[in-house]
Formats: sequence, C-alpha cells, structure tokens
Amino acid sequence: MTSLAVMGVGRVGGEVAYLAAVLGLVDELVVYDVYKPLLRAQVLDLAHTGLDVAVSTDTEAMKTADIFVFAAGTPRSPDIKTRADLLEANLPVVRTCCRHLKNFAGIAITITNPMDVNNYGLWKLMEIEPGRCIGFGGQLDSARFDWLLHREGLAGPAFVLGEHGEHQVPVFSRTGLQVDLEHREAILGRLRNASMEVIGGKGGTVFGPAYHVVRLISAILEDRREVLPCSCIVDGEYGLSGCSVGVPARIGREGVAAIEEWDLDPWEQERMNAAGDFIRELARRFDD
Repeated sequence: MTSLAVMGVGRVGGEVAYLAAVLGLVDELVVYDVYKPLLRAQVLDLAHTGLDVAVSTDTEAMKTADIFVFAAGTPRSPDIKTRADLLEANLPVVRTCCRHLKNFAGIAITITNPMDVNNYGLWKLMEIEPGRCIGFGGQLDSARFDWLLHREGLAGPAFVLGEHGEHQVPVFSRTGLQVDLEHREAILGRLRNASMEVIGGKGGTVFGPAYHVVRLISAILEDRREVLPCSCIVDGEYGLSGCSVGVPARIGREGVAAIEEWDLDPWEQERMNAAGDFIRELARRFDD
C-alpha cells in the first residue's frame, strides 16, 4: 500500500491528489484542508471518479504516509508582488503543519510559498533528515525557461536553480548556447514574471505545478534516481549553507539521494550566492 498525504487541497493540492490517484501512483490518499466545505467537496469529487483509491481525512494518518505534500496556506494572487511576500501569512501554517507531523517517517514535499523558506522551516521544525524534505519549484521554473528559450529560437537543456522567486538562476552555461549578458537579463526578467499572466487570467497556476509535482512523486516512488532541480537543505554545496535552495538533486526512494555540483559560470554563481543570502535571511524566522 502506497499512501500520499496532501495538506491543503485547493487548486494545486487537489489536482496533485487527483493526478496521483488517476495515474495509479498511490493506493491511499489522506487529504486535509482547514476550509471544511472545500475538503468535503474534494473528497466527494474523488469518490465520484470511481477510482479504487481509499480516501481519508484523518490528519493522524498523515504521519504514516509515504509522501506528504504541503500545499496549505495563502496562495499567490495578482495583488501579491512576490512569493516572499507570503511569508508572514504562511509561517504560522508551517508551524501548525509540523505539529500534525510529529514522528513523520516519509518524504515531505513543500509547495507552499515562499517555498524555499518554508521547506527549510519544515525540515527545522520536524527535525528529520535533510534529504527527506524536498521543495518544489525548480522543475516548473525550468519548464518555463525551456518555453522562453524556444520562443527566442533557442534550444538546449533548460535548468533553473536558486530561489523559486525573484532570485532564480537560469543555468545558461548548460544549454550549450552563447547568450550574452544583456540577453540573459532580458530572459531572466521574463522568467521571473512567467506566472503572472496565468494568475491574472485564472486566479492561480494549476496544470504546470500539479504535473511537475506528480512527476517528482513518481520519481520518488519508482526510485528513478533522476536529476531534478529541487530545493534542498544545503550544507556547503555551491558554497551555501543554512538554507534550502534550488539545486540539481538526484531523486530516489529515500528522497534526495545526492546533490550534484555543477560548474556554474560567474554570472550564475553570483546569482546563486544572492539566492542563498536572500533565503537564509528569511529562514531565520524559523531559528527563533
């Protein structure tokens, strides 16, 4: 029996639960949301699929899930300029979440923004091995980077490291392309705002994040040892520590099996350092 727990079953959390069930990745879902009418509606909607998946709303059962997805809290809206602006609203939600997960033995995936800071908070408060806390965002940023490159008539492996936010680091050096600094900055500017048209048009991103979260879940459950850009607790990698930041992570059944250290060019390393400094400063809220 494979169990997936999702705390916060709104747009993205609900879609993740549905996709994991319909793709046959899990045998049991444990779902919870503070807004009870939404929770009831999602449970009924899942039941009406006819899928052979058990659905529970017992938060105690989350402790024994194979994978826990943290998607609760205030989402980004057109009025919220950056993901980091959500910290004050969502920091108490992280603390509440961790009280439900005492002695959790599975793999935790953080979606809630500011994701990197919250992933660090989950790890800190849950007191589990760093490799079992994985922040989601780099896969989505990398897909957006790939889309932008193709629109520019460029093609190559597209990876984004750093913060899932204003301090993201598109790794041009791995594309095999010669992109001058002015062009890099222009693409980075568009990358930072890639989600805003979606948020403005439909209230929030859904398909992109949900698809990539489920891809991350499958990489864990199938022990694929695939390298994915994820936010991980770092301890000296890329010269960074004391934070969770987007890095190339080899993902398997144990969570983060290894962090790969790529050779970044000076433009990329400068922005990677800035990302670490920015996240570390915000993450201090969890060190109190």
